[in-house]
Amino acid sequence: MTGHVLVIEDEPNIIEAISFVLSRDGWRVDTHANGVDAVEKVREKSPDVLILDVMLPGKSGYDILRELREDDEFVALPVLMLTARGQNRDREMAERAGVSRFMTKPFSNAEVLEALHALKAT
Repeated sequence: MTGHVLVIEDEPNIIEAISFVLSRDGWRVDTHANGVDAVEKVREKSPDVLILDVMLPGKSGYDILRELREDDEFVALPVLMLTARGQNRDREMAERAGVSRFMTKPFSNAEVLEALHALKAT
């Protein structure tokens, strides 16, 4: 078992692809598709690593990440943020919010696996 990852993403195709690749690599995968109660879902699932989309219904990934970083329990949680918007401004906003790693869509399966293995090792 590689670890437990929670994927908070609202695009079904991306959820399915990431879940398949990670499960095949030995990860236990939970998914969630909206921002409104995403922080509660992180608290409930207590993952080793979080994959977080930027644009979610109800609350942005940036706001979710800031809220998690204000909680002592999740201040060090490794977070891989995914976005279709890869401008420098987006990357800077993610870094200010406390992201561990930032990846733009589209991405390869190998990139996601490499990122998660690196994050879990930290």
